[in-house]
Amino acid sequence: KGVVIQLPRGATPLDFAFAIHTRIGNSTVSAKVDGIRVPLWTRLKNGQSVEIITAEGQRPQASWIDIVVTGRAKAAIRRSLREEDRGRFIKLGQELARAAFDHAGSQATDKALRTAAKMLGLPDELDLLEKLGSAELTARKVLETLYPELQTAAPDEVDAQRPVLGVSPDQSVRRAPCCQPVPGERIVGITYRGQGVVIHAIDCPALAEYEEQPDRWVDLRWQAGRHAPVNTVSLELTISNDAGVLGRICTLIGEQKANISDLHFVDRKPDFYKLVIDVDLRDLEHLHMVMTALEAETDVAQIARHRDLGRKP
Repeated sequence: KGVVIQLPRGATPLDFAFAIHTRIGNSTVSAKVDGIRVPLWTRLKNGQSVEIITAEGQRPQASWIDIVVTGRAKAAIRRSLREEDRGRFIKLGQELARAAFDHAGSQATDKALRTAAKMLGLPDELDLLEKLGSAELTARKVLETLYPELQTAAPDEVDAQRPVLGVSPDQSVRRAPCCQPVPGERIVGITYRGQGVVIHAIDCPALAEYEEQPDRWVDLRWQAGRHAPVNTVSLELTISNDAGVLGRICTLIGEQKANISDLHFVDRKPDFYKLVIDVDLRDLEHLHMVMTALEAETDVAQIARHRDLGRKP
């Protein structure tokens, strides 16, 4: 209090906070200039008095990089963001490794991960998990490094217009919007007049309507190979109503090599948002990766596939 801080032209309350101490800057939530609360991006003028308001648990936001002007503040923010990202990626990497090893009938033990890290030229298992979580490394690559017998030839790309077997060349085929099946799920086809064959997930509630119409059912299975990321799946999320949360959600989805094709809010409350995000995916494994990444995010309270019978054909 009462200390004069020298700052360059264009400096903000955040620059002021980091000039006092990194701990103060990291935990800043708001500021007062000459006794009046102002946004953190406010440009300070010579001779003004600044009061920094902090809160326990507050962490620097990625947007702060564009607000501050001093090298000290920028360096401190980047360091904090790296540490936070590393922790989040490691947690996500643990979930991805566990799921992949379980699928292969093995366990993602510390020893196994340490061995894989060494074979891949990484310092330790934490670096391996970080790269898994940030999508720089795939769980499949880790498994194939430890178990070369799992290696297979790269699968052929599947024609996105003909993703299934069981229909004749002259029949049109499309995914049911009510259940949004993806390659890897068990499926069945239902014929609709003027619409060709519509692919349903085997557990789609809409199928109950056709139990007495066996002539409309078509045996289908997905084409073997690598499917294009064109299979839209709706995800319903409940997230914290805090600054930067939605941005992190979108970044997480992008890090899993998935594209967001639509997003809309279902409910807004002072402390949380409920929203539905449409994500374009390759297959069931890709869906699992995206949902696992989102579940690992601390600001995501709930996530589930959003299936809407109102959209049935």
